Amino acid sequence: MRQHNKSRRTGHASSGIVMTAVAALGLAVGLIGCNNLLTVDNPGNVPAASLNSASMAPTLVASALGEFECALPQYILTAGVLSGEYDVSNVFVNANQWGWRGVEVNTQPGGCETSRTGTGLGFFAPLQEARYLSERGIAIISAFSDADVSGRTTMLAQLSAYAGYAYVLLGEGMCTLTFDNGPEVTRADAWKLAEQHFKDALTYAATANNADITNMAHVGLARAELDLGDLADAATDAQAVPQGYVHIAQYSTSTPSRENTIYDMTIANDFLTVDSTYRGLTVQGQPDPRVPVKNMNRTGQDGVSPQWTQQKYVGTAAAPITIASWAEAQLIYAEAVGGQAAKDAINRVRAASGVPALDGSEGSDIKAIVLEERRRQLFSEGQRFGDMLRSNIPFPSGFNHKGQPYGPTTCVPLPLLETQNNPHLQH
Repeated sequence: MRQHNKSRRTGHASSGIVMTAVAALGLAVGLIGCNNLLTVDNPGNVPAASLNSASMAPTLVASALGEFECALPQYILTAGVLSGEYDVSNVFVNANQWGWRGVEVNTQPGGCETSRTGTGLGFFAPLQEARYLSERGIAIISAFSDADVSGRTTMLAQLSAYAGYAYVLLGEGMCTLTFDNGPEVTRADAWKLAEQHFKDALTYAATANNADITNMAHVGLARAELDLGDLADAATDAQAVPQGYVHIAQYSTSTPSRENTIYDMTIANDFLTVDSTYRGLTVQGQPDPRVPVKNMNRTGQDGVSPQWTQQKYVGTAAAPITIASWAEAQLIYAEAVGGQAAKDAINRVRAASGVPALDGSEGSDIKAIVLEERRRQLFSEGQRFGDMLRSNIPFPSGFNHKGQPYGPTTCVPLPLLETQNNPHLQH
């Protein structure tokens, strides 16, 4: 089995991430498709000291949000392989180690792709970089006044919301965490930090009268509260999100690093195939439109795996990815409250997706019903992995579709780059 050689931008979450993230401030802006961001010019290589200028505020925001957008598909794909949404259908070691959930994944902190044919997985480094850039931006922009920075409060709302999502994903995916060369902390610690950022985003967004970030923060806050087991608060925040709301990450084909790598790895290249448990799903005898997959009638790049391709992100590598939505909020509400209210919420989401209402054939275990609805509605959005860990859903054991024995990995351990370089982790 080969290692796929390619150029990747990676960063170490403690000693190396700061330098990588600061470099991204100067380099990423020209690569970012503005997702309702301020339009900014590419400043080239920006000295770190210059970032403390009020004029650099748009650059700080664009870089942080752009870094999150490149980290998001890395998380979705990695989490998708670990949770059984996707199977690896290529021969390269850096993907197959995740496919058999081997202990070797601790050698792969991940990074944002710079190649359209990249096969690497892992999300620790790019999400840490997105988190760092967001918090760095908050610290710098907070020091200025509204007179110094036009749109300052909206910028702070955006940065706070995206920092919250970086913490949520890191908490949902990792076993333990460290931040900025600090001590090892728990997943719950990450979600508590996410909570605070989302609450800050709500405050800033209210001042700026920004409904989009208000709703994004409510969805993220409800998600963090669900992760923490704060069900009443999760239900309240989820119910605050209006029907039809969606916040997306935008992508571009202008450069490989700005492309939707889910599209690249599943459609442009036969590197990942949809797992058999997501093929041919039906509702009351009809195809389930929430899990669109297509049998390509060929094998993947490995010449072994039947190639079934997701049809959620299609057309081009500029296909957007959902970050937060009303549908997710409703399913958070359903899980938090249970009972008939949960069924009503599920039926609202089903109706919006063109799916028939529950008819009783789903059984009587409301928690199981909600989790199955989430599995389908939120397919390939990076949700199933966290659901499995939160609800103790068993991971596959034995051998995978290639006959490779599964390793012990469920949640993702700290990468070796962290454990070998963070002074708090030295024994």
